[in-house]
Amino acid sequence: MRSSVNYNSSSALNRREFIGAVGLTAMVLGTAPWAQGAPGKKIPIGLQLYSLREQCKTDLPGMLAAVAKIGYRGVEFAGYHGRSAKELRKLLDDHGLVACGTHTPYESVLPNKLEETVEFNRILGNKFLIVPWMSEAKSKQEWLDRAKLFNEIADKVKAQGMWIGYHAHAHDFKQIDGVSAWDLFFGNTKPTVVMQLDTSNCLAGGADPVAVLNRYPGREQTIHLKAHGGGPDAVIGEDKVDWKSVFAFCERKGKTQWYIVEHESARDPLDAVARCFEALRKFGKV
Repeated sequence: MRSSVNYNSSSALNRREFIGAVGLTAMVLGTAPWAQGAPGKKIPIGLQLYSLREQCKTDLPGMLAAVAKIGYRGVEFAGYHGRSAKELRKLLDDHGLVACGTHTPYESVLPNKLEETVEFNRILGNKFLIVPWMSEAKSKQEWLDRAKLFNEIADKVKAQGMWIGYHAHAHDFKQIDGVSAWDLFFGNTKPTVVMQLDTSNCLAGGADPVAVLNRYPGREQTIHLKAHGGGPDAVIGEDKVDWKSVFAFCERKGKTQWYIVEHESARDPLDAVARCFEALRKFGKV
């Protein structure tokens, strides 16, 4: 959704910084509204740029500057807006950001495109090649064939220090002959195939994110933190996700390398991702 807000407004960002400082002070004084869990390892926080998809189309440099100013350490790309890998890498370097992933289409990791995709991401400095979508399969065999393909890709990109992975959507949790598509796929892929769980999409598909994480420990090298059930403008902590349990798994049992925030539906997308970051600060994750 496109917003009429001027996202390059320094006054808007300064105001958010002030709000963040007030929230941090409240937390230190013990008045933060959300209780923090026991401390675990610190996991860096990135942003899936699909959250700012319309704004990135017209002003990618401005959006990267804004994201860095909020405090995010990395970004996960969802399209490159006509720029080369070298151009994108320079933009990241200019703003002190890193690529914590790319959502790269299924077609781009097939044998005839894989070498090109690997080289693009090598220049970008990204090691997580995450396929964001595969169509709903009608048979177990189709998912088993996909699992076999991803195992082969994982072996090929390992030499480049990269990982192939798949991102969750609601239809991935539908049952096929009594087994979910998600379990058919991840139950038959190697540990080197990343399970990029999306907390909201998982719940939308009728599954429990914490149960899924525990069923595949160590597979969630990157995870999408997305609010679910609190309305279109709700951010982390204003919704129905069991965040305490999600954080506890990732920080004590999992091998999570990145928390990646995504917010798809807000009327003011930049404000929403800023509020998501401040919510994570209140949870003690920043």
